Amino acid sequence: MKNILIVDDHLQITEVLKEYALKEGWNPFIASDGETALELFSKQPIEVVLLDVMLPKLDGFGVCKMIREISNVPIIMVTAKGEDYHRIMGLDIGADDYIVKPFSPNEVMARIRAILRRIERTEENQHTIVRLTYDNLIVYLEEKRVTIDEQEICLTKRELELLWLLLSNREKVFSRDNLLDSLWGIDYFGDARTVDTHIKRLRAKLDEVNHTNWEIATVWGQGYKFEGRK
Repeated sequence: MKNILIVDDHLQITEVLKEYALKEGWNPFIASDGETALELFSKQPIEVVLLDVMLPKLDGFGVCKMIREISNVPIIMVTAKGEDYHRIMGLDIGADDYIVKPFSPNEVMARIRAILRRIERTEENQHTIVRLTYDNLIVYLEEKRVTIDEQEICLTKRELELLWLLLSNREKVFSRDNLLDSLWGIDYFGDARTVDTHIKRLRAKLDEVNHTNWEIATVWGQGYKFEGRK
């Protein structure tokens, strides 16, 4: 049974989501503030976190940052309608996805199902190829590590998956829709700006160490690819 952590200070919302999660066969843990969320996370093996931004004691951004210090568990941020800066900030600090209030409980469940399917696919792939190398770049899938010239680059789970996908298909151009389907799942209800934000953040982290023989390239009007120059 999958453990899902639902963090929201509105009792009606958490009760509805809890009921839907139970129908999916998941085990929901509920927190109404940021401190309780972190306490539950430290005590339970959580597979997915559904995290509201506006919380008592410690807001969702603070919770997300602290979880990212110790775990790459998928995090879906919940933001208010029209608060684009919340969405962007959430993605910048390591959230994997976002959903906007008001939302349909069925949509939330679809997002979680998509994430769980992606985790299962990644775990299956770990039994085949577990490391990819190009020039001074090494990606260790099983260990969830990335190094450039033996210097470790700290990536979120989603960023690592994005790099792995591009690197394992060198020179292949992925459209934003291709990347959304591959990494976020066909049930994803967001937009292509999510991909652009993750690419921007991934590039910034990779650029911390010099790499003249390769890059994550933009193919204008088409999408993105891993481009080698060796």
